[in-house]
Amino acid sequence: MEILLANPRGFCAGVNMAIDSLDLALERFGTPLYVYHEIVHNQYVVNRFRNQGVTFVNHLSEVPTGSVVLFSAHGVSPEIRKEAKERDLTAIDATCPLVTKVHMEALRFAKKGYTILLIGHAGHDEVIGTMGEAPEAIELVETPEEVDQLVVKDPNKVAFLTQTTLSVDDANRVITQIRRRFPNVEGPRKDDICYATQNRQEAVRELAPLADLVLVMGSKNSSNSQRLAELGQTFKKPAYLIDGPHELEDAWFEGVEKVLITAGASAPEVVVQDTIQTIVDRYGATLQERTIREENVHFPLPKELRRLTTPS
Repeated sequence: MEILLANPRGFCAGVNMAIDSLDLALERFGTPLYVYHEIVHNQYVVNRFRNQGVTFVNHLSEVPTGSVVLFSAHGVSPEIRKEAKERDLTAIDATCPLVTKVHMEALRFAKKGYTILLIGHAGHDEVIGTMGEAPEAIELVETPEEVDQLVVKDPNKVAFLTQTTLSVDDANRVITQIRRRFPNVEGPRKDDICYATQNRQEAVRELAPLADLVLVMGSKNSSNSQRLAELGQTFKKPAYLIDGPHELEDAWFEGVEKVLITAGASAPEVVVQDTIQTIVDRYGATLQERTIREENVHFPLPKELRRLTTPS
């Protein structure tokens, strides 16, 4: 058996920045320390911080007045920022800059009086935050069929944005339908789907045809990880989204000669390596890393933390 290890995989620049931010906040402020929503959508990462005393909350009312709270990589709405200020919370904003870009685009279009079609998944933290920028102007759409049912004030003043972690193919199908329905639609100045999401999907698209089995490291609530598993399945290959080697099943490997392993943008490399080692130990597999594209993207720490790391 041979393991094809996809590269790029795993942590993106936004996830690295968010995790580094929480590590530094722990070092500087200690506990109690609060995070609004999961810092990133990965159980291994969340449990690591939980074991260090970090408290994850879904409502700011759970955070005592005057405490330190960190906003997750997925971003928050202006309403949450206002509530944090009113409750005298020390807020550290670890929102991914690529998510912030979508927020700024939403504000830009809303100020011009556009109806904004946000392509994304209902209930996702990123979507909730983006819609909060201009709730009266934004309509959420998930499928091409939903586009046909839309009623807008002015068909000539329509814009679209996308959640950063979507399937490129799925998003393009919705965008195509939007352009058919609203020929004068405006889009973002630059593609909203983040570079890491696109690169990881590109690697699976290229390597999945070579494999008999696709394993994606990531948690079930990770949108970009789910998209990788779904993409593997489009090649008529068994594809599983798992949090680590404890979820491997022997039946998956019967008759398998090549296993493609990749990881969503919020899945840590330690989980990837533990899974590889388990497969090597169980089945005597060999390893071949396949690099599809190089990544050299880095994001700065939030300004609230940069002050703490600047020499006096």
